[in-house]
Amino acid sequence: MTGHLLVCATPIGNLGDVTLRVLDALRAADVIAAEDTRVTVRLLSRYGIETPLERYDEHTAVARTPVLVERIAAGSVIALASDAGTPGISDPGARLVDACLHAGLPVEVLPGPSAIVTALVASGLPTHAFYFGGFLPRKAGERKRALEPLRQLDATLVFYESPRRTAATLVALAEEFPGREAAMARELTKVHEEVARDDIESLARSLADRELKGEVVLLVGPPRRQGEGQQRPSDEDLLAEVHALVLEGVRRTEAVKRVSRSHGLPRDEVYRLTVGR
Repeated sequence: MTGHLLVCATPIGNLGDVTLRVLDALRAADVIAAEDTRVTVRLLSRYGIETPLERYDEHTAVARTPVLVERIAAGSVIALASDAGTPGISDPGARLVDACLHAGLPVEVLPGPSAIVTALVASGLPTHAFYFGGFLPRKAGERKRALEPLRQLDATLVFYESPRRTAATLVALAEEFPGREAAMARELTKVHEEVARDDIESLARSLADRELKGEVVLLVGPPRRQGEGQQRPSDEDLLAEVHALVLEGVRRTEAVKRVSRSHGLPRDEVYRLTVGR
């Protein structure tokens, strides 16, 4: 008999948000592979579940994955649970899901809480499309390279961040996406839930000196569409902005970049205005 993997979405804060299907799966499993057994045991205790727990996190995933796959192939039912939300999203559970699928083993995903969707809706930012970037690189250069391709993306950008790095990341986002609407969501579904929204520069300033707690979700709205909110500046006004920056000592290529970003316009469009000028 072939077993299977049950991917169990667990609450992102309020333990009452767990689904009935997930509770049934956690009870029925032979073992629960948990990112942090100390966190998962609180959920199990709340609902009187006594299924054994085993550690499965970023430090043990490489060694534990083949062991769990072998046990599933032998008939075991393994439930996979992360600290919060859906396993596989910015956590090591993705490795086990991939390994099971490559081995031809059944994988059943039980939907439930998601910090991404909760934060996106709570932010009030556009939801016609969104891009999830996980955790951004810590090094400034790598982070900048990760953000640059997203400037013209017509979607709300969503990132996870730790409370300690939130202020610095907001400053970086403000540099890359000036003038955009943005939001910071933390402690979602918990007693001290907070969703703060403002333009990205103001949000960065307001949180610069605050000591935050809890996991954080940062969101940046899409660039303004032409004709939305404000009209596209005339070619003469755009050119004047570029020239003004050049007179201040900014290189022409950098001036073009800044003006195009501030108005949400393609860089080539602004650059063509400066040719021969």
